[in-house]
Amino acid sequence: MKMARSALGVSAALGLATLVARGVVAIDAHIGRRSRTLGPIERDITATPEQVFDVIAAPYLGRTPRAMQEKLEVLQRGTDMVLAAHRTPTRLGVATTIETVRFERPDRVEFRLVRGPVPEVTESFELRAIETGTQFIYTGELSTDFWVVGEWWGALVARVWERTVEASIESIAGEAERRSAVARHRS
Repeated sequence: MKMARSALGVSAALGLATLVARGVVAIDAHIGRRSRTLGPIERDITATPEQVFDVIAAPYLGRTPRAMQEKLEVLQRGTDMVLAAHRTPTRLGVATTIETVRFERPDRVEFRLVRGPVPEVTESFELRAIETGTQFIYTGELSTDFWVVGEWWGALVARVWERTVEASIESIAGEAERRSAVARHRS
C-alpha cells in the first residue's frame, strides 16, 4: 500500500511539473524567491537599428504572419504594447507563456512574463547603432520560488528559454539582413 501511495505521489508530482512546464499552471508563492540572469546574448547584425526594430515589432504590432501563428498569438494589441502568447516546443510538450511586450522605437523592446513555467521573467532587446549596422543585446532575469528546488527548476527553464531566444535572434538577424540587402540593392 505504501508503495502504491508513493508511486501515486511521484505520478502526481510529474503531472504537476508537466503542467507548470507547459505554462498551464502558474505557481507564484513568493516563498524562497531566487533570481538568475538570462544572457547576455549579443549579435552584430548588418542592418540599421530601425530595420531590426521593424522586424521584431511587425508580427506584434502589425499582422502576425501565417508562418508564425503556431508560435505567436497577439491577445491584445496597443500602439506600443501588446499582450502575447508565445508557444515553445519542449520535451514536456508545448510550453505557452503569456507576456507583455513593450516597444520603445527604435532601440528597445521589453518583455515581462504574465504567466508561464516560472513566476517572473523580465527581458529586453537593446539595439545599438554601430559602424556595420546594429549591435543586438539580449538581457533578462528569471525568478523562481522554493529555494534550492526552485533554483534547480530555474536552471532547466533558463536553458530552454535562452536557446529559444538565440533561435529568435538568428531569425531576426536573417530577416533584417535580407531586408537591408534589398534596400541597398534598390538604392
